[in-house]
Amino acid sequence: MKKIYKYKKVLSNPSRWEVVLKEIRTLVDMALTSPLQDDSINQAPLEIVSKLLSENTNLTTQEHENIIVAIAPLLENNHPPPDLCEFFCKHCRERPRSMVVIEVFTPVVQRILKHNMDFGKCPRLRLFTQEYILALNELNAGMEVVKKFIQSMHGPTGHCPHPRVLPNLVAVCLAAIYSCYEEFINSRDNSPSLKEIRNGCQQPCDRKPTLPLRLLHPSPDLVSQEATLSEARLKSVVVASSEIHVEVEHTSTAKPALTASAGNDSEPNLIDCLMVSPACSTMSIELGPQADRTLGCYVEILKLLSDYDDWRPSLASLLQPIPFPKEALAHEKFTKELKYVIQRFAEDPRQEVHSCLLSVRAGKDGWFQLYSPGGVACDDDGELFASMVHILMGSCYKTKKFLLSLAENKLGPCMLLALRGNQTMVEILCLMLEYNIIDNNDTQLQIISTLESTGVGKRMYEQLCDRQRELKELQRKGGPTRLTLPSKSTDADLARLLSSGSFGNLENLSLAFTNVTSACAEHLIKLPSLKQLNLWSTQFGDAGLRLLSEHLTMLQVLNLCETPVTDAGLLALSSMKSLCSLNMNSTKLSADTYEDLKAKLPNLKEVDVRYTEAW
Repeated sequence: MKKIYKYKKVLSNPSRWEVVLKEIRTLVDMALTSPLQDDSINQAPLEIVSKLLSENTNLTTQEHENIIVAIAPLLENNHPPPDLCEFFCKHCRERPRSMVVIEVFTPVVQRILKHNMDFGKCPRLRLFTQEYILALNELNAGMEVVKKFIQSMHGPTGHCPHPRVLPNLVAVCLAAIYSCYEEFINSRDNSPSLKEIRNGCQQPCDRKPTLPLRLLHPSPDLVSQEATLSEARLKSVVVASSEIHVEVEHTSTAKPALTASAGNDSEPNLIDCLMVSPACSTMSIELGPQADRTLGCYVEILKLLSDYDDWRPSLASLLQPIPFPKEALAHEKFTKELKYVIQRFAEDPRQEVHSCLLSVRAGKDGWFQLYSPGGVACDDDGELFASMVHILMGSCYKTKKFLLSLAENKLGPCMLLALRGNQTMVEILCLMLEYNIIDNNDTQLQIISTLESTGVGKRMYEQLCDRQRELKELQRKGGPTRLTLPSKSTDADLARLLSSGSFGNLENLSLAFTNVTSACAEHLIKLPSLKQLNLWSTQFGDAGLRLLSEHLTMLQVLNLCETPVTDAGLLALSSMKSLCSLNMNSTKLSADTYEDLKAKLPNLKEVDVRYTEAW
């Protein structure tokens, strides 16, 4: 400590910088070779140099680099203090092509990303990382250098060994993207509010703007003579500054739901403002050159992150709440580039990935809404929408609920794509008819006409009609009310049996001690009279349980003893209000799920939870 105090005193009154540099090197050597090794011994020299640099701002670039190289050995195992981070940031901005950036800063940033626990407590470490990556992007190879850096952070194996790297990189990306729109965000009080934008700025604005603000009205010849005045007026709002230019075009025609909420004093969500329709509401944002480069760099990093299979689930979870400013979502360049990431989520077969396309909670928009026809970010004819619907329908256990949502909000796009022969949308329309999702008779007839207008639609509608006729025929013919499958029977055996006879009146089915799995659920849900189902000691799991809960709402007795079901599937049983007997013996039932089921199943009288956590 005496030596450190001595160096601190010497360096506080620098005379010649050659001497200062020599003293810094000696100080670093002392800290590295000291037999007493702790954080204070290593951090003290960094704090001294940080103070020295902050008090001497007239140093040459070469002197800066010499000091950075001198303290580099200490940075291998220590985070730079805040003031030193600011000095490093300045160096990255002013000399991005300096070899110091590559040789000295790279291991420092790698250590920050691998070990930093909270950028909220250390925001300057995040800013330094952000500026370092932008410096890499300024090199001749540009994004190739950034790509190699991301690869180095992931590692050569298929699974990244550093769990902190991805969330830290995402935090840096989000902060950098936010900074691109920061000037406009800060000027939001001086620009038309979102409510005014939605209403076409019809009310005079009494605030005193510091940015240029003007209302443009079109000439009368732009308005069709047949249109009424209330339908035809077009207004445009322009807000400009040195860094950002925003233009909003909006018609006064809006959906009734949006019009009804216009009286609310609270400012509407920007997505709600722009969801009216792509034709009547557009917003274009132009960033300045530097902000544009920053945005391009960090959106590209998000795209790189989405290419790693092991990172994709966590990335999808981090982006599910849509953690970007409203201005970014209204920026065509941003949403067009980010579409690659959303496409990667939509192509991933894992439910924990593609389920993140949906909103985090009811009433909020998710990526599915933003990139579907009519959404802010949709720039195609519904291709991405169709792929998202396809993957979500393939694994969504709440199929009926999802179909209801599509029928309420996206029926138009579904019918349009079905009319163009999209097979996924044809299947969706058939399912809507099969599950009686559509109540309105005229809408049902329109869906049938849409299906019959294409070859694939006509074929699938005929198959649906055949199934419905077969079901009615099965119920008319009668058949057994009780059925027990032999032990060791498989899913294929069950499917073969159910297709060979009449089981429309089957009420009691035992599959105990067979080899059936969740795959047989698609056959079980076609038994309309089923009231008792025994799955004891089978491989029937959560996926099948979720499907049953959607369709067999009249089931009264269910035996799941010694099946591999977990809380994820058992929670879905809360929709089966007719259940009066439930056996969950020797399953992975938790106490919390058991309490939840008891509260939501009023008719439940017999329950077996032996050999579970709830016992």
